[in-house]
Amino acid sequence: MSIRPVKRIVQSTPTMEGAGVKLRRAFGFGDTAETDPFLLLDDFRNDRPQDYLAGFPWHPHRGIETITYVLNGTVEHGDSLGNRGTLGAGDVQWMTAGSGIMHQEMPQGDAQGRMHGFQLWANLPSSLKMTAPRYQDIKGAQVPEVTDDDGTHVRVVCGDFWGKKGPVEGVAADPRYLDVFVPPNKRKTLKVEVERHAFAYVFEGSGTFRDSSKPFGVLLEKEVDGQEIVVRDQVGDRSLVLFDSGDEITVQAGDKGVRFLLVSGKPIQEPVAWHGPIVMNTQAELRQAMTELRNGSFIKN
Repeated sequence: MSIRPVKRIVQSTPTMEGAGVKLRRAFGFGDTAETDPFLLLDDFRNDRPQDYLAGFPWHPHRGIETITYVLNGTVEHGDSLGNRGTLGAGDVQWMTAGSGIMHQEMPQGDAQGRMHGFQLWANLPSSLKMTAPRYQDIKGAQVPEVTDDDGTHVRVVCGDFWGKKGPVEGVAADPRYLDVFVPPNKRKTLKVEVERHAFAYVFEGSGTFRDSSKPFGVLLEKEVDGQEIVVRDQVGDRSLVLFDSGDEITVQAGDKGVRFLLVSGKPIQEPVAWHGPIVMNTQAELRQAMTELRNGSFIKN
């Protein structure tokens, strides 16, 4: 067994999307080598309705899958295929855009005006870029949950974990998507298949993600491309942890515990050409998609 060392820790950055929704972006619209098959992760969390109610009006997607996971509030959605619905707290939508879809997502807060959720983009391999679009709408009650003896609690959105299987199926990247809570001051080791890229995104509390052979409470220093990089010990709210290779990750929870998404998937290792929500393999394919958007032939089904 080998513990995955921390490769890099990144604080998510404020950005604006849709019609003016304020959110935090953990990664996206850059080099995908470290996160392949995942392209983007947005944390849309707000207590001010004016910062999110304008939502994400009609826009296209092609060549990817979008995964929306709601913690607080609701998201009303609709698309060019006639699908309509509402995601509530704990619900998941896994949308395979495939050959192309137009859709909209309009967030609404809870009774206190709070909205919180995540959207993750997963790439599709070239062989499935133009597959027929489909939805997997999952109610929160369908997401299996498991609690270990030490109080560690995991919701299994996708993939197999601790004898539970998530309800999302048939996804190209064969991902595992977990919502993990480790209680205060507990230390936990979680398995991650060695052939997968993996990251953690902390959204409550704090913790230390560290090779168990090294003492906790000490800052790490390492050299990357001739530059000294300091890996912070305590990882707090809205922090992305990128892991190097190995088959386990270790986390030491802080005084208030730590809650994080743990996501892993098999790299596709294909060229990525994208323009906003359209992700293909070549610039020529992007130009074709833009032409189809203009002449009305973008939707294939």
